[in-house]
Amino acid sequence: MIDPEILVNTPDIVRLSQKKRGESQSIVEDALIARRNLRTAINNFETLRAEQNVLSKKIAGSEDSDRPELMRVANLLAERVKNAREEQEKANSEWKKLLFEIPNIVSSEAPYGVEDKCAVMKTVGDIPEFDFEPADHLQLGEQLDAIDVSRGVKVSGTRFYFLKGWGARLELAVMNLALDLALKSGLTLLITPTLVKPEIMLGTGFLGRHEGEVYRLPSGYYLTGTSEVAIAGYHSDEILDISSGPIRYAGWSSCYRREAGSHGRDTRGIMRVHQFSKLEMFSYVHPQQSTRELEHIVSMQEKMLNLLEIPYRVSDIAAEELGTSASRKYDLEAWIPSQNTWREVTSASDCTTFQARRLNVRYRDESGRTGYVATLNGTLATTRFLVAILENHQTSNGSIRVPEALRPLLGQDVIER
Repeated sequence: MIDPEILVNTPDIVRLSQKKRGESQSIVEDALIARRNLRTAINNFETLRAEQNVLSKKIAGSEDSDRPELMRVANLLAERVKNAREEQEKANSEWKKLLFEIPNIVSSEAPYGVEDKCAVMKTVGDIPEFDFEPADHLQLGEQLDAIDVSRGVKVSGTRFYFLKGWGARLELAVMNLALDLALKSGLTLLITPTLVKPEIMLGTGFLGRHEGEVYRLPSGYYLTGTSEVAIAGYHSDEILDISSGPIRYAGWSSCYRREAGSHGRDTRGIMRVHQFSKLEMFSYVHPQQSTRELEHIVSMQEKMLNLLEIPYRVSDIAAEELGTSASRKYDLEAWIPSQNTWREVTSASDCTTFQARRLNVRYRDESGRTGYVATLNGTLATTRFLVAILENHQTSNGSIRVPEALRPLLGQDVIER
C-alpha cells in the first residue's frame, strides 16, 4: 500500500497519480473521510475508556451505600465502551480497505497516457533481413517437432502446449544461461512455491482489479503467475539487514495465468499461454536506492538478450499501463519478424515500498529505527524468449542458427530436424 502519511499530508500527490493512471480520484477523498472517521472513533473510545478508569477508582473507594448506583453507571459505561471499540474496529477496517485499493504512486518520470504513449528509450541490435518470407515461431517449431500445440489443447485446452525434443532442450538451455548470469552477478537462487496464501497474493498487489488474471483453488490458495509473488512473501514480517547493499534473488518457477482479458489475442503459438517457465529477479533495497536498482535489473535483462543475439528495444511504460504495485516499469521488447513489430518479452518494475508495507518487510537503519524496504522485480528468462530466438535466427530451410552463448549448452551450432 502507499504511505498513509503521503495520503493524509499531501493528498494532491495521490490525486495526480490517480489521474496519470486514468483512474478515479474520488477514492482519495473517500480514504481521507475514512481516516477522519477513524480518528473520531479512536478519540471517542479513548475518552470513554478514561471515564471508565476514573469510575473504577471511584467504585474502589466508595461507601457501600453508594456502590449499587455506581455499579449501575459502570455497567452502562461498559456497554458504551464496547460499542465504541466496535465502531473503532469498523472504522479501521474501512480505512485499511480503502488504503489497500489505492495503487502505488506513479513515478514523476513515468510517461502520461496509455500504451501508445510509452517512451522508447533505446533500440539495440540490427533487425534481421531475410531473402525469404520469414516463418512464425509455431510453423518453425512444428517443422522441427519442437512445439506441439494441438496435443497441448487435447490434453489441457486452449493456450497450452508441449515443448518437445529441441523445444524442451532450447528452453532448458535458455534457463541455464540465465541462471549462470544470475549466479555470476551475485543473485541467490530460489526454486519457489507456485501455491501461495491469499494474504501473500494480496500483499503483492495481484488481487483487486487483477484478480481475474490469477487462478484460485477451492482451498483458497492461489497459483502464482510469477515467482515475484512467493519471493515478495519470503521475508514478510521480517527486518532485513541491507546495510551492505541490496538483497537479490533469482527465483525459478512454473507460472500460471488465466489471460482472462486477452480473448482472441495471440491465440497462435506460445506467445500468450496459461503455463510457462520463468526465472525472475527480485531485489530488496533501501528506498533511496530503488531507481538505481531498477537500472541494474534492466542491465541484466539487456545482457541476456544480447547473449541471445536478439534485437530489442527498451520502453518506459506509460502510467495507464502500470500494474497496481508498480511506480515505474520498463518493458524490453524483442523484434518478431513474422509480425514485423516489437513485442514485450520481459519487463522490470520498481514497486517502491508498496509491497513491503503490505507484507511488513522492513530494514533497520544505523540509529536503530526501522523503515520499509523497496522491492523490485524483473524477468531474466522465460518461455516467450523461444519465440524471438526461433524467428530471428531462422534460415531459409527452416533450421535455426544457435546463438553462440547457447552452443555449449545445446552441443551444436544449428537446430534442425
